[in-house]
Amino acid sequence: MLTQSPSTTNKVSTTRRILAALGCTSASYYLLSVFLLTIFLIGNIWWPLAEEYLSYIDWDGAWWMYIDWLLIGIFAVMSLLIMTKADLRADSTIIFVGLIGGLVIESWGTQTEIWTYYTTERPPLWIIPAWPIASLSIDRVVRMLRQTMPLRASGAYRILYWLIFPAFFALMLIFAAPTFDKSFTIIALLIYALFILTPTDHRVAVLTFAAGAGLGYFLERWGTTRECWTYYTLQTPPLFAVLAHGMAAVAFWRTAMLLVAIADKRFTMSRSIKQRKRP
Repeated sequence: MLTQSPSTTNKVSTTRRILAALGCTSASYYLLSVFLLTIFLIGNIWWPLAEEYLSYIDWDGAWWMYIDWLLIGIFAVMSLLIMTKADLRADSTIIFVGLIGGLVIESWGTQTEIWTYYTTERPPLWIIPAWPIASLSIDRVVRMLRQTMPLRASGAYRILYWLIFPAFFALMLIFAAPTFDKSFTIIALLIYALFILTPTDHRVAVLTFAAGAGLGYFLERWGTTRECWTYYTLQTPPLFAVLAHGMAAVAFWRTAMLLVAIADKRFTMSRSIKQRKRP
């Protein structure tokens, strides 16, 4: 009969404790599998790009100096975050909104040439899956913040909201000014103005903005310093780009909430109609 060594048993128990602390569910492993599959497909389809990067590594020398540890760290953190208390029903909405929203944002940025990718694609399809993954990660961070940040300070969050979001909109006007002749920019400005001015939960909006901007800094830092994408200002990264991740996170959250509300309303109406038809 085979028995596990004490060290192996300790490693297993430690892993289980970590997974339990993260609140992993069966859905967590589905999401992680989809995440890893997406990375594999991107690497397989765009293998020439990966091959070009690997060619710069001196495998006979100090190869660890050539490894992109920032990228690995970002992927590791997001992998752990998306596994935390995963719920396929709720997460499917976040993923859908992230995909569509990411495509819209990337189309705006690349078509107006506010930023460009080194592949010159407008936009590159391989970057789109990163948006729903980031959206799931931000959702988990916001959940943690909601548990730790004070709930009763609603007035403070309202003040913060009206300080942060108009300031961001002003920054967006300045940053996007060279593209005011583009319809994409006008539409983007109108959409963001609508999200800012319409009623919302100020506390969740502020926390979501903070979480999105926090993750956005590391993503933008990686992308701009590696010249994967470049802004017309050549900053690495520009402040607007970092904060734009926060605004995008808020827009995605508001859109997801709207879709859920519509779906719930339709379900309630459908059930009511069925009950009326019963003899």
